[in-house]
Amino acid sequence: QEQVVESGGGLVQPGGSLRLSCTTSVSIFSINRMGWYRQAPGKERELVAIITSSGSTNYADSVKGRFTISRDAGRNTGYLQMNSLKSEDTALYYCNVKTYVRDYWGKGTLVTVSS
Repeated sequence: QEQVVESGGGLVQPGGSLRLSCTTSVSIFSINRMGWYRQAPGKERELVAIITSSGSTNYADSVKGRFTISRDAGRNTGYLQMNSLKSEDTALYYCNVKTYVRDYWGKGTLVTVSS
């Protein structure tokens, strides 16, 4: 069964950094794009960043200049480098793998930004 697994979340102080990883067993030849979404308590899930199979990227305005999405196609793994973290970045972060047939979601990794 194809899976998506996130890792790398944790507790970090404001201004700190974290790198999230997303490992998937979905065939690399099927992946159209990978993306990161987040959901804060009491809020709806929102897009953070996406990267297409050709390497094009797109970011939410709130994270531009602070977050970087990347992908290691050889390892079928995606990353989200998060710098200059703010308290408002606190959320459950989900990885999404999109193919032409369906979407795959992980269970999420929790990021808490607090002093």
